[in-house]
Amino acid sequence: MFEVRRTLALRLAARFVMVLALVLAGGACTPGKPAATPSAAELEALRPADARLAAIYERACMLCHARVGTGAPLLGDGAAWAPRLAKGAAALRASVVNGLGGMPARGLCPDCSDVDLDALTRFLAEPGGGAR
Repeated sequence: MFEVRRTLALRLAARFVMVLALVLAGGACTPGKPAATPSAAELEALRPADARLAAIYERACMLCHARVGTGAPLLGDGAAWAPRLAKGAAALRASVVNGLGGMPARGLCPDCSDVDLDALTRFLAEPGGGAR
């Protein structure tokens, strides 16, 4: 059962990365205009649509990914996320799970499942945080 869930999660993550790469390459569907990085006020206001993920985001992700100058890729900043996404879903998840640079392992969320981490990473990487 675990292997089936793992396989499904990896397939979903791979599909997400492909779609996101297309969106980022296409300038968020506006030819010639790259997606704008959200303002500080917008960064502060954006949350995942799912209330449970929003609570996790507020306690584990927001401090670094919604604050300019932390060194973390900002929420919805396509230019900052593009090279990370280009490495592929497996490498991105490994960075989240193991930590990278100033980000601690599991992004300060030791109780998050891999599915939670993938969903939060998708939210963070979407232009404008997915405009939620």
